[in-house]
Amino acid sequence: MRRSEFWLQALRQGGYRLTAARRAVVRVLAESEHTLTPAEIYQAGRRFYPALGLVSVYRTLEKLEELGLVQRVHRAEGCNTYFPSAEGHQHVLLCRRCQQAVFFSGDDLEPLVGRLQAETGFRIERHWLQLFGLCSACREKEEKDDE
Repeated sequence: MRRSEFWLQALRQGGYRLTAARRAVVRVLAESEHTLTPAEIYQAGRRFYPALGLVSVYRTLEKLEELGLVQRVHRAEGCNTYFPSAEGHQHVLLCRRCQQAVFFSGDDLEPLVGRLQAETGFRIERHWLQLFGLCSACREKEEKDDE
């Protein structure tokens, strides 16, 4: 089953109507390998549903996030971006130039989590690690630009 079909099924099972606007947002986001802002989703989604509104984009993102289908990335510039969630417990590398998102697994964070719990008294229940940098293609472009 394609990701977009799975998401639409999850929305339907969650009691949400499958409007043309939601279908457009799902199609854009499910097929993306890059993080997208709501405005970018809106622009791309209008190709599939010209009457798409920005409010519908935000509402659909909210529902997809509630269902665990998308992840929100808090950008340093203050604008959130979104991309499909990984299967299982994974973390993400994000290119600050092209917005490519690459998942990686690894849970060698237990010593850190244990120390933080001991120092702060928090009971850490889950975590999500986002690392920002440059992908190899953007690094090459940046090096050429510096020459």
